[in-house]
Amino acid sequence: MARIEGVDLPKNKRIDIALTRIYGIGRKIAKDILDEAGIEHSRKTYELTDTDIVSIRDVIQAKYIVEGNLRKERSQNIKRLIDIKCYRGLRHRRSLPVRGQRTHTNARTRKGPKRRVVKKK
Repeated sequence: MARIEGVDLPKNKRIDIALTRIYGIGRKIAKDILDEAGIEHSRKTYELTDTDIVSIRDVIQAKYIVEGNLRKERSQNIKRLIDIKCYRGLRHRRSLPVRGQRTHTNARTRKGPKRRVVKKK
């Protein structure tokens, strides 16, 4: 089983799809990684040799921020916005949509379930 950046990749999937299991790698970046490593996109994960896995791992570590480091960086960016009390930081703090969406009728995903005004009998 291929293990890259602490993530076990599924054996029976194509390698370009399997790489998307890593946080921070989508379809486009996965294809770019495979092109740079010189590996065919259509190969299955179980067909990879140890040298292929090492080359993929080296490309990812050299060029991309993924998994724990990316999560940490994103959470620090949000924390910075909250600390400087900018508009986006206030929206994050109040759990409201950050990017200008309307909240009068929508935004249930961000705001959570409706709160009842009157108790149920």
